[in-house]
Amino acid sequence: MALYHFHVTQIKRSEGRTAVASAAYRAGEKLHNLWDGETHDYTKKGGVILTEILLPEHAPARFSDRYTLWNEVEQVEKNYNAQLAYSFDLALQNEFSLEENIALARAFIQKHFVADGMICDFAVHQPDREEGGIPNPHFHVLVPIRPLKADGTWGAKQRRVYHLDKDGNRIKKENGQWAFDAVPTTNWGKSETLEQWRAAWADMVNAKFQEKGISCHIDHRSYVDQGLDLIPTVHEGPHIRKMEKKGIRTEKGELNRWIKATNRMIRSMRATIAALKEWILEAKEMLKEPLKEPQEIYLAQLLSEAHTMRNQTAMTYARGKTKAKKNNLKRFMDACNYLSRQGVLTLSDFEKHLSSVDEKVESSKSSMNQKQQRLKELQQLLEDAKTYGELKPIADEMKKEKYRFAKAREKYKAEHEGELRRFYMTKRKLKEKGFDKELFPLKAWQKEFSELSAQREAEYQEYKLIQKELTLLYQIKGDVDRVLRETHPDLMHSHQVKAQEAAL
Repeated sequence: MALYHFHVTQIKRSEGRTAVASAAYRAGEKLHNLWDGETHDYTKKGGVILTEILLPEHAPARFSDRYTLWNEVEQVEKNYNAQLAYSFDLALQNEFSLEENIALARAFIQKHFVADGMICDFAVHQPDREEGGIPNPHFHVLVPIRPLKADGTWGAKQRRVYHLDKDGNRIKKENGQWAFDAVPTTNWGKSETLEQWRAAWADMVNAKFQEKGISCHIDHRSYVDQGLDLIPTVHEGPHIRKMEKKGIRTEKGELNRWIKATNRMIRSMRATIAALKEWILEAKEMLKEPLKEPQEIYLAQLLSEAHTMRNQTAMTYARGKTKAKKNNLKRFMDACNYLSRQGVLTLSDFEKHLSSVDEKVESSKSSMNQKQQRLKELQQLLEDAKTYGELKPIADEMKKEKYRFAKAREKYKAEHEGELRRFYMTKRKLKEKGFDKELFPLKAWQKEFSELSAQREAEYQEYKLIQKELTLLYQIKGDVDRVLRETHPDLMHSHQVKAQEAAL
């Protein structure tokens, strides 16, 4: 069965991802990230058939080395939330040989990526399939988002196009900053470009089908664009129906069972969307005030579109697709339920809420770090006080009359050199911390340590909940950004410009 899968994501630090880790995973290698000091070892990963880096003519030869390339990408991006790379994931065809698939993938990358100045880290995977499953050969392409200039140095991702008055002079905003639009220096992130790439890949695969005389065809268009409502079942034929009637489970039978179950889920999903829209209307009524934005972007529709997109790119064999569809529906329901509880209606509401959660996380981390530091100090004080108490009798012994003569004292010191050294070092440390008296406040330290430990544990549990919430929010944000990028580029551009102006 011909497969079409062409998925693009961004590797972002804001999602806890790094380009070095992504490259190591796709290549099945061990790479060290100089940016954060982490080492990523995927040498035991199976199914990696081929890896290579394809360079445009103006790229330095050193970028042929994966470690050098992706560490430079990490180093050149200074922001904590930088967008590092585009990650492409494309399905290969089981109707072609491995050599034919590799040649087709390489030709596509050279023509549409490398020729446009993109550095491409190319990897072909053919993972082991489960018994009875359909083989899933595919290839990955990892591309730095920041382009290279003609001289081989890294260029800018965006350039500023300033607003000008009728005389050609720059216009200032109310805050005194120059008004401008942030314009990408490449077209790689545009929805139109992605659509061209998707169509080009389908055309190349279909041409190969025709060349080999195979009656298969793939279509890059969405089911909606193809005029499909829900998912049609496949024709089984009398032979398949006879086998199914005897209890022999067939691939087509499994597929149709999945399709029927999926259609039930889709109908359920539509009912959920309708309920969510009612919730939005009720929430608007409760606000009792007009929305500030002339055109609000409602999350219900955006999440529905994102759900549809994920379903369209799910694995196409029966068992895997059923699991993927169920996971997609759960993801959609979790997002809707969460937003409903939080009263987040629109994209602007979402951004404000995301910012507030970010602040909670940072505040929680800061508070826990402070408590942890104080706990370390208290622990050290308690340990020093214990050491002082254990070794003090040895130091006091030397003050006795029998050690008043130098010879006897030196002999004693030699016999207890280690203990005495530890005692005086501990005494000096306690004195430096303001505790030069022997009656140390041990009970106060122990009480403070117990209280801080309990508070830290409570904050940690709360932090884990906030972290889960933040993970969900970034997942929702990723879905929203994808929909805006692919189906509402005008709104996405407007939203990005507003975010940049707010940052100024």
